[in-house]
Amino acid sequence: MPSFSNRRTLAFSPGQIFDLVADIERYPEFLPLCESLRITDRKTLTDRTVLTARMGIGYKAIREHFTTRVTLIPGENRIVVEYVDGPFRHLENRWRFLPHPQGCEIDFFITYEFRSVMLGLLMGAMFDKAFRKFSEAFENRARQIYGRPHGHGTAAVPT
Repeated sequence: MPSFSNRRTLAFSPGQIFDLVADIERYPEFLPLCESLRITDRKTLTDRTVLTARMGIGYKAIREHFTTRVTLIPGENRIVVEYVDGPFRHLENRWRFLPHPQGCEIDFFITYEFRSVMLGLLMGAMFDKAFRKFSEAFENRARQIYGRPHGHGTAAVPT
């Protein structure tokens, strides 16, 4: 089953980056492949918010939609995404936003498998490239929303 993980340090606070990633309705504005995103359900619990979201992705002539359950856990600076419906057999991703002397260490992990072998072959290589660009897209979005970090030489510190 394909998977991708990435750790990256940004010169913004864990709370800022959590808020930026949790604002999933804005993904079509800056995230590669994401063409649409609609929240279909929202439940606010004591320590978390659970969203059901329908995302449209596209690459060249290929268009797909899928539904996920997104659990936002602000007290732990953690986001968990679980697959509900669509072209995947399996999809899960996790975000953690950890304090770091230079700002925030982002720990991202995703694992997925398409139902269709053909779609997996067509989309697989493109997904790998897109995941590598996601970090850059979120970093650029952080700069756009929060401005250039103060007191740090660069916004990204590879880890």
